[in-house]
Amino acid sequence: MKGVLRKIHIAREAARSKKAYDLVVIDLRGLFPFSDFWLICSGTSSVQTQAIAEEIMEKMQEHSFRPLHVEGEDTGEWILLDYGDLIVHIFREAERSFYQLEKLWRKAPLVYSERENVDLLEDIR
Repeated sequence: MKGVLRKIHIAREAARSKKAYDLVVIDLRGLFPFSDFWLICSGTSSVQTQAIAEEIMEKMQEHSFRPLHVEGEDTGEWILLDYGDLIVHIFREAERSFYQLEKLWRKAPLVYSERENVDLLEDIR
């Protein structure tokens, strides 16, 4: 579990450094077969979401984590960075509101949320 927590912390701090907002981490273990955790965040424009994605990939690579797959970077509307046990979703406001991943996966425990002032990352086992 230590490796994925490290990924979450690196990605979260990188996103924050580019002014991503409304960061959320949900625990999908046992609910989603391809990943254990999702980090979801927003940017105000395509330029900002692209900058957030680039920063996350750069910081993750500094720690020898490389994405298995990247989608949406060209348009910046919804960028997906797949790190295996962690998938990062970076949305523009309109797309996040439309797709509502947190609502779609509401059975998944919320382990981090800026909006709801929840931080249970250190409690994950």
